[in-house]
Amino acid sequence: MILTTFEWTIAKRYMLPGRGEAFIALVAGISLVAVMLGVAALVIVMSVMNGFRGELVDKIVGLNGHAIIQAYGGRLDNWQQVLEQVEATPGVTRASPLIEQPMFATSNGRAEGVLVRGNTEPDLKRLSAKRVAGSFEEIVPGSGNVAIGSRLAENLGVQVGDTITIINPQGRSTPFGTVPREIGYRVAAIFEIGIYDYDNSYVVMPISDAQTLLLSGDTIGMIEVTTTNPDTVGQTLAPLKRQLAGQAVITDWKTINSSLFEALAVERVAMFVVLSIIVLVAVFNILSSLIMLVRAKTRDIAILRTMGATRSSLLKIFVTIGFVIGAAGTIMGLGLGFVFLYFRQPIVNLVERLTGQNLWDPSIRFLTELPSRTDPAEIAVISVMALVLSFLATLYPALKAASTDPVQVLRYE
Repeated sequence: MILTTFEWTIAKRYMLPGRGEAFIALVAGISLVAVMLGVAALVIVMSVMNGFRGELVDKIVGLNGHAIIQAYGGRLDNWQQVLEQVEATPGVTRASPLIEQPMFATSNGRAEGVLVRGNTEPDLKRLSAKRVAGSFEEIVPGSGNVAIGSRLAENLGVQVGDTITIINPQGRSTPFGTVPREIGYRVAAIFEIGIYDYDNSYVVMPISDAQTLLLSGDTIGMIEVTTTNPDTVGQTLAPLKRQLAGQAVITDWKTINSSLFEALAVERVAMFVVLSIIVLVAVFNILSSLIMLVRAKTRDIAILRTMGATRSSLLKIFVTIGFVIGAAGTIMGLGLGFVFLYFRQPIVNLVERLTGQNLWDPSIRFLTELPSRTDPAEIAVISVMALVLSFLATLYPALKAASTDPVQVLRYE
């Protein structure tokens, strides 16, 4: 739709408030602000939900791999042979033995339930990227050094260089019963993954030290697997699942966290639908403001018709007015949304200080900070939706203006 100079001049004149038109200008301004807030709300909420899902996937998969192979009974005796089978599977980029066992840890009179994790040296090096204190280079087999999560360190009241005692309830059998096994370890490093449950419970050590603590000999608990594409991990490991049937079970990251990600997917769709109603309400404001403008300008429209203005010209003039309001609101909404996302964490901290409420509790939200990840495709969909709805809202008032009969309007002038 191309506007002539005449049509654009009239459209600009009607978009600016004149005498006695303050109320119409106020309604138009409210329409613009409503569109802006609706678009900004959609951009903010969808970006935060995308960021929440993306951060969870990255951190969960980054620590636990894309799948876990676990033997029936919890101990994989012939793990070297299974490891070779896994590494030979097409699509598998990395496979490493792993030990995970819940235990107790004590220090300074405090006790916490922990998850002891025995890793290979390459896995320890990968985890060192999450270090906040100490050094992972000191965590070598036989050193008695471990790394612990940041929140676990707070709960136990320990720092780098302090000693924690890990208690294995399944200790050695004696004539007087089973004696729990207690071993002291020096905290060589503190890490923060960003997921509350991990930072609150993980104690990481070399896999050989974990075997000594568990008295498990040369057996391991599971094998961690990473594939080329986490979204197709099920298809990649399907042949391996058949080979290990009856010997071990393969669980991928989707299955382990299925309830969480399904809930996020449902919530994401629901929030998009609910927040789209805000944009729809804003569009009705555009409709009402244009109807009032047409009513106020009925005499001007009739004069323009007598001067030679065509119906299509009037149609384009009023469609342009409403569409410009919608487009300006959309652009301002995108800007407001991006500014809010850029300063999201300071804004959350400010609201927490003003209200005295903890808006982002990591123990509930899993992540330690409010995440954000903007999807350009979603931004395009939101923008197009707002523009299309704004355009549709202009059609009825524009058609009403175009169908004005100058004879009827000017009969008594």
